[in-house]
Amino acid sequence: MAEQTPVTLNHFALAAFTPEYWTLTPEERQRIHRGWLTALRSAGDVLHCYQTYGAEAANDLLVWTARGRSDAGSASEFFGAFAAAIAPYRRWVTVRETLWGFTRPSQYTKTRSTQEMDPFSASRAPYLVVYPFVKTAEWYQAPEDERRRMMGGHIRVGKQYEDITQLLLYSFGLQDQEFVVVYEMADLLRFLGLVQELRSTEARPYTARDWPLHAGVLQPDFDALARWL
Repeated sequence: MAEQTPVTLNHFALAAFTPEYWTLTPEERQRIHRGWLTALRSAGDVLHCYQTYGAEAANDLLVWTARGRSDAGSASEFFGAFAAAIAPYRRWVTVRETLWGFTRPSQYTKTRSTQEMDPFSASRAPYLVVYPFVKTAEWYQAPEDERRRMMGGHIRVGKQYEDITQLLLYSFGLQDQEFVVVYEMADLLRFLGLVQELRSTEARPYTARDWPLHAGVLQPDFDALARWL
């Protein structure tokens, strides 16, 4: 039987250190790092951290939390645990933006793509790019066969970049966007080439918004925040 994409909850938090944080000693900052990450990990099944500062000015970190359970109470449990994890550290860390949604099987493909990211893998690529995505009203009014045909061209371009993986989150009615698009790669120039080529596909005019984009550099494990000491 063909494998389908499982339903999972994925949450991306853009965070920045407060001015008060920078008045602390390196030892105090390290204590905050370890406590904060330990608490956040308890909110989901897995947590990944990325540096965004430098790539953008407003945020320091991108924190990705994933939860495998998809029952009716899973989201409520996650957001309760996330708030509890953040609460003791809000003097020092501010969450400026969140992007989240659920994975689910695609309506355009019958099987799970080999380029689909696994949120629960311990092995991660060096770079991550996340952004909200909104289609035009005309897209949803177009016949399904026509949409499937145009998406086929989009998918064919993506398959030429086998080293770049993707995760598509559905957030209809949950946030301002309809999707959250996530890419993982080892080479930013390769990703630049992929996006530039996708801009010329037939489905492109039906894109209403695909910004702001957030690019992050992987910071593994508890040593991830050492550069902010």
